[in-house]
Amino acid sequence: MRLGVLFSGGKDSVFACWRAQERNTVACLITLLSQNPDSYMFHTPNICHTHFQAEAMHIPQLCRPTQGVKEKELEDLKSAMAEARDCYGVQGIVTGAIESIYQAARVQRICHSLDLWCFDPLWQTDQIDYLKTLLIEGFRVIISGVYAYPFDASWLGAELTEEKIMRLAQLQERYQINPSGEGGEIETFVLDGPIPLFRKRIEILRASGTYANYRGQYIIEEMRLVDK
Repeated sequence: MRLGVLFSGGKDSVFACWRAQERNTVACLITLLSQNPDSYMFHTPNICHTHFQAEAMHIPQLCRPTQGVKEKELEDLKSAMAEARDCYGVQGIVTGAIESIYQAARVQRICHSLDLWCFDPLWQTDQIDYLKTLLIEGFRVIISGVYAYPFDASWLGAELTEEKIMRLAQLQERYQINPSGEGGEIETFVLDGPIPLFRKRIEILRASGTYANYRGQYIIEEMRLVDK
C-alpha cells in the first residue's frame, strides 16, 4: 500500500514512518506549517526544518500552510491529504497518535471522507517502553519544546537518553504527565535514525532557546546534513 505520513519532524511521526515502511511504501510526507504556535492539531517547533529530515530519508515532502485556527485547520489538513492522494497515489494516511482521541478521531474522519485508510502504528502503546525502543532502534531525539510544569529550561535541546527516560517515568508517577509528551508537555525533533530510514544525519550548527513560566522552545537556527 502507498502511504502518506503526517509529518512534524518529531519522534512520533518519524517512528510511525519507520513502522509504516516495514510492510508498505511511504510515498510522501505531509507537513502542515502552522502559523499558530498553540495549534490544537499541529506540532510547531522547528517545523520549517523538516525538509532536512525529508532529504535525509529520501522521501518527497508535501508542505502546506495553515493559520492553525481550531477546527478550520482541519480543512487545510484535508486539502493536503487530498493532494497527496491525487499527486502521489496515496491510499492511506499514517499518524503518530498514541492516546490523543482529539487528533486521531479528526484524522480518521478526514480519511473516511477521502476514502483513505488510516494507520496509527503507535496507538495505545506503553509510552515508557516506546521511548526505550527509540533508543534501541537507533533514533537520536532532542527536546525542542516544553509546555508544562515541572519541565525547566534544562530540558531544552537535551537529547533523549536512558537517564532522561527514567526521569520522565518519575515525573509520570509524581505528576501524571504523559512521558512521550502526548498531552502537549514536550515536543521533539529527530536528528538521526536507523538505516535505511535515515541515509544521512542532521548536525545542529547554531541554536537558541527561550523559556519563561514552564514554557520554552529550542530553536534551531542552522543545521546541515552529514554522511553516515
